[in-house]
Amino acid sequence: MKSTIEISKQCIICNGNFIAKTQVTKYCSNKCIKKALSLKKKLASIESAQAEAYNKSAAIDMKLISSKEFLSIKEACLLIGVSRMSLNRYMNIGLIEPVRIGSRVIIKRESIDNLLNM
Repeated sequence: MKSTIEISKQCIICNGNFIAKTQVTKYCSNKCIKKALSLKKKLASIESAQAEAYNKSAAIDMKLISSKEFLSIKEACLLIGVSRMSLNRYMNIGLIEPVRIGSRVIIKRESIDNLLNM
């Protein structure tokens, strides 16, 4: 059974006006359909590459962080899985003892291990 309705729509790709015979039609021609498919594949490829790069960098950092004896504030936050503000709160109430070297603050790995073993 063919549809007899005619709906005036605008193509998503070329912004040209066309008459659609169904309500779900988005593109005016096969050329625009192919462009849309190509764009969708390109965006999926970019997204997967970004996710892979993020996972790769996070994995390397965690291996490196796990082997260090002294950690920076940022590294300690990543290792424990808390925010910087929470880590500062732990230092203020004495759960973690920071070590100051000049203006830098570092944290001993064993104080973090003690916190996690409580």
